[in-house]
Amino acid sequence: MTIKKSVCVLGVTGSVGSSTVDILKAHSDKYAVDAVTAHRNVQGLAKAAIELGAAMAVIADESLYEDLKSALSGTDILVAAGDEALVEAASRPSDIVIAAIIGAAGLKATLAAIRRGARVGLANKETLVCAGDLMMAEVAKYKATLIPVDSEHSAIFQVLEQKSVDKVDRILLTASGGPFREWSLDDMKSVSPKQAMAHPNWDMGAKISIDSATMMNKGLELIEACRLFPVPEERIEVVVHPQSVVHSMVEYSDGSVLAQLGSPDMRTPIAYALSWPERIRVDVARLDFATIGQLNFTAPDMKRFPALRLAREALRAGGTVPTVLNAANEIAVGAFLDGKLTFLQIAETVERMMNRIAASPLRDLDQMFDLDDMIRRETLGLIKTGL
Repeated sequence: MTIKKSVCVLGVTGSVGSSTVDILKAHSDKYAVDAVTAHRNVQGLAKAAIELGAAMAVIADESLYEDLKSALSGTDILVAAGDEALVEAASRPSDIVIAAIIGAAGLKATLAAIRRGARVGLANKETLVCAGDLMMAEVAKYKATLIPVDSEHSAIFQVLEQKSVDKVDRILLTASGGPFREWSLDDMKSVSPKQAMAHPNWDMGAKISIDSATMMNKGLELIEACRLFPVPEERIEVVVHPQSVVHSMVEYSDGSVLAQLGSPDMRTPIAYALSWPERIRVDVARLDFATIGQLNFTAPDMKRFPALRLAREALRAGGTVPTVLNAANEIAVGAFLDGKLTFLQIAETVERMMNRIAASPLRDLDQMFDLDDMIRRETLGLIKTGL
C-alpha cells in the first residue's frame, strides 16, 4: 500500500494554490491534505478544504473567522484565523508545504515550515528577496528541503547538475516580456490595470501579473536565483523569450546549454515540487514543435522596463536594499490597481524609496520585519503626498 504524503497549502485560493488543488485532486492516492489557508476568500477556502478533505482551514483575516466557521459547519475541519494561525498551519507535521501566499505576508509561515525541516515548495519569491541569506541559513540549519515552484527556478533546479556547479558559466532566466513587450514609453503612460493584467501566456493573480508587465517579477526572480543557486550575480542573465516555452537555461564550461521546456502551465513545476525526486503525470498541453515553428530571444530593454535595473542594483547593494525594493513595489502595485499611480510611476516610486532609505546590513529577521513595515508606511506617505 502506498503511504500518502501529507500536504499543507499556504494560499490555496490564488493562482498557484488553485493549480495545486487540481494536482492534489488528480493524485489523491498519493497525497493527503492536512491544512489549507487563504487571505480573505472564505468561499474558495471552504470549497478547497472540503474537496481536499483537509484537517484544518485558516483564514488570515480574523474578521472572517465566523464566516469560515459557518461555511464549514457540519464538517470535522478545524477552523482558525489570523497570522498566528497561518504559522500554526505551517507548523503542523505535514511532509510538504506549498508556500503560495503572495508577498511578504507569507514569510513567517514559510519560515515556520523551514524550521521544522519540512520540504517547502516555494512559490513565494518575496521570502528569498527580502531575507534570502537569512532564510537559506535557516534551511541549512534545520535541514529543510527547498524546491522552487517558479517555472524559471524549477527549470534551473531540474537542469543544474549538482556535481558540476563549479562548471556553470551562466544561468539564463527567460522572461516573456509581458503584455507591453513592444510598447513605447509614451504608449505605456496610459496603461490601465486591466491591460496590465492581460498576460499573453500565463494565467496569474493580479499582483504577479502587474509585476510581469513592469518586469519587476523577473527582477525578483533574479534576486531569488542568486539565493537558490551557487552562481554569482554577474553570471545570471535575463533574456526575453515571448513564447514562454523555454523556462530557463544553464550554460556549462564546455559550451553545453541545458534547458527545460514545456507549455506555460504552473501545474508542471508544482507537480515537480510535490513529487521530487520522482515525477507524476500532469495533464498539461504537450508541446507541438512543428506548430510552434520558432523560438525567439532578445535582450531586455532597461529604459522601458527600469524595474529590472532596480532589482539588479538592489541585489548588488545587498543588505536591507532588496527588502526596500520589495516592500515599496508591493505598495506601488496596489496603488496602481487602486488608480492612485500610473503604470510608469510604479518603478519610479520604488526607485525613490531606494534612494531615500540608506542601505545597511541585514542582521536578523526581526530587523527585516520592522524595516518592511516602515517602508510600506513611508511608501504610502510618498504616494499620498504625490511623487
